[in-house]
Amino acid sequence: MCEVDKMLYRKVQKDIEKWLNDGHDALLITGARQVGKSFLIRETLKKNKINYVEFNFIQNPNLLEIFNSALKNDSDRFLMELEVASNKNLTKDTVIFFDEIQECKEIVTIIKFLVENGKYKYVLSGSLLGVELRDLRSAPVGYMRTIEMFPMDLEEFLIANKLSEKILNYLKDCFDKKLQVSDFIHKRLIDAFYKYLIVGGMPEAVDAFIRTNDLNEVSTIHKKIWQDYKKDFTRYEGKYKLKLISIYDLIPAELNSKNKRYNFSNINKQLKFARYENNFNWLIDAGVSIPVFNVTEYQIPLEASKKSNLFKLFLSDVGMLTTFYGSATILKLLDNGNDVNCGAMFENAIAQELKAHGFKEYYFNNKKHGEVDFLIEYNNQLLPIEVKSGKDYQKHSALSYFMSTNRFDNAFVLSNYNVKVENNITYYPIYMIMFIHSNFKINDKVSLNLDDIQI
Repeated sequence: MCEVDKMLYRKVQKDIEKWLNDGHDALLITGARQVGKSFLIRETLKKNKINYVEFNFIQNPNLLEIFNSALKNDSDRFLMELEVASNKNLTKDTVIFFDEIQECKEIVTIIKFLVENGKYKYVLSGSLLGVELRDLRSAPVGYMRTIEMFPMDLEEFLIANKLSEKILNYLKDCFDKKLQVSDFIHKRLIDAFYKYLIVGGMPEAVDAFIRTNDLNEVSTIHKKIWQDYKKDFTRYEGKYKLKLISIYDLIPAELNSKNKRYNFSNINKQLKFARYENNFNWLIDAGVSIPVFNVTEYQIPLEASKKSNLFKLFLSDVGMLTTFYGSATILKLLDNGNDVNCGAMFENAIAQELKAHGFKEYYFNNKKHGEVDFLIEYNNQLLPIEVKSGKDYQKHSALSYFMSTNRFDNAFVLSNYNVKVENNITYYPIYMIMFIHSNFKINDKVSLNLDDIQI
């Protein structure tokens, strides 16, 4: 369980508060274990002075009996039994918080009837939901909204470390207008980004860093989370005969290879991808890894040309990746990456950030001209993104080739260096990844008139 001394700024808090004010459905907060779901829900309810009661299906497995009986009886009886179990007097203003719902598969069936009953409001949370409760993805529309939480992104990390709103607004203005950042602020932000590579976004690790500045404690927390994930994996090894631990443990090494592509033959040279596909999907559904798939066409929709057996696999948190690489790497990062290959950590941070900002991520590879690190659909257009951790950030043969053939209108290169524009390539400091968001909007109003159809 994530232990944090105080509530760190999380963007999801606004979504929870909006639901408290106007939501008539249930709210589900999902995401990987230890990203701070339960803590944020609890503290947001307290901050808004909401009367709530919490039911945890791991700490109190007897609750499952109530839910099993609810399938056979009406919702009023179920709520009466729930009130007895809570040892509290529940009122119409009470919010009922169901935690660790992965232990209660019946919740998907029951939540519709509870919402229809209208007596209380319901917020739910759990881990491994993509694995345990696949039906949640098809929960009845109008009865439950779902928000996925991730480790803290770079902006949340910077705010936790007291970067002011004024500076954030200044940086956003530089991003929008493609203006150079002042040298002093730029150097401080680059330094902060390297700290983020070490600490990552797990709330417990961020909190420890802020309180103690002790990176040994941060690494200890990462290793504990790593082991907790492995415990989850072992619950499924016997049942499904998976190779989850082997696959997960190989991710850091695969990311440090030349092309960073996951080579599943390193698990077992005799077995083909089809034998392991469910294992990869398990890690992705559990939220502990991020896939970036290869595409064979550079046109929208990218999903249409995705090759499901050719991908890069990143960890859900860059800090855990850095801890895996060891203390020597951490010491080099404290010197802003001098004399160490930061490519894997840079790309993991970008993959993590793009995922948290709502993008599906892809990469494009051309045997003759090379590889473009990331391809996303941004502002209704294709956007290639190159990530450069070294001094040769202006050398990008694959990107230059594609831009020269007019296949893209714009491209971003993210590096340690300040803002610069050359033709239709914009060079941004790596920390400006925090301003690249998927804000899908259709600005034109669309109407449909079938009155003139005659038979």
